[in-house]
Amino acid sequence: MRLARLVILALAALLAAGCAQRFPPPAAAVVVQPASDLDSIAYGGGPRGVVVRPVITPVAAPAPRGGYTLDAGDKLRVVVFGQDGLTNSYSVDAGGNITMPLIGSVTARGLTSSELSSAIAARLKQGFIREPHVAVEIEAYRPFFILGEVTFPGQYPYVANMTVETAVAIAGGFTPRAYHSEVTLSRTVGGQTIRATVPVIAPVRPGDTITISERWF
Repeated sequence: MRLARLVILALAALLAAGCAQRFPPPAAAVVVQPASDLDSIAYGGGPRGVVVRPVITPVAAPAPRGGYTLDAGDKLRVVVFGQDGLTNSYSVDAGGNITMPLIGSVTARGLTSSELSSAIAARLKQGFIREPHVAVEIEAYRPFFILGEVTFPGQYPYVANMTVETAVAIAGGFTPRAYHSEVTLSRTVGGQTIRATVPVIAPVRPGDTITISERWF
């Protein structure tokens, strides 16, 4: 009996010690920010102390569609292979057209030389020539215009790779009252005239109008 009591007391002591033991608290959950949500970190709302440097990927500017587009004043050399009567020099008139034998008026304004070649070939194929081969070259660009405070304002033939400085030099240079730093450049794009203030190193294109202002001091 005495041995049984001792065994019972020992078991009770072990149970009491087990109940008094404190288990460690569960570990805190760790949230990993997904890579797709980096914008929310960079612009606020993310965990404090996290610095994210934005990655900027350079994007190439879109290349302009086509090339130089034709307009009134351009002088063209049209070659229709095997057709000496059609091969000739033609000027784009004020309406933006050229006039050729057989096919008459053909719209040139707004077209590149290759697009005009295709348009002429398509017209010749309509009952005139079975398989026309046409090439169009620019003999002379339309002129540019320079107004305002230059020695000889007016209209001048376009020169390749022109800048405003080149145009001013062709017009005899600035007058003593001219404003030298910036000029007003007018250009027709898609049938609309666009005006902008540009530096004197800005490029000039055929048909542009440059206006040199007078300085006030």
